[in-house]
Amino acid sequence: MAFSDALLSAGVRILQYRHKERWTQTHFDEAKSISALARDAGALFVINDRVDFANLLDAAVHLGQTDLPPAAARKIMSEGIIGFSTHNGFQLEAGDEAPVDYLALGPIFATKSKAQPDPVVGPDGLRSLRRLTKKPLVAIGGITLANVAGVLEAGADSVATVAGIVPDQLEYVAALATEWLRRTN
Repeated sequence: MAFSDALLSAGVRILQYRHKERWTQTHFDEAKSISALARDAGALFVINDRVDFANLLDAAVHLGQTDLPPAAARKIMSEGIIGFSTHNGFQLEAGDEAPVDYLALGPIFATKSKAQPDPVVGPDGLRSLRRLTKKPLVAIGGITLANVAGVLEAGADSVATVAGIVPDQLEYVAALATEWLRRTN
């Protein structure tokens, strides 16, 4: 929670709870607490994969290719924000027709946050695939402060990062988040 609080205090406007394992009551309670912090900070809180929990917490949900299909998720979350990950042109075009509010594309660069990542898209791939959707497009995968400018120039509306925002020591979170905001706004 200290990590989430530091990010929100620095001005992060979107915060995702990414938990890929089995959910327990402890995980739900943690997500509930972070949801309250995000709401108090005026930030959007996104839960990964779990439409039911996102709906219960008035959060957005981000779905992957192997999660509940967007059309089914929309039946559960008729009013909430739904995002959907894509990894190639075919998926991006299908996502453009899906009842989602934004699409993610990636990995743009190699990433260590997934056990079996999809093939790297790269900034040139992002640039050529951007034309396949008019929906907001979030670039994901391997994005760091060193490469974020090129990703935005290639057509991403926003970026998501895991490794690029997790410093070795908690006291550096706010400064790192502030630098991210400076470079991406």
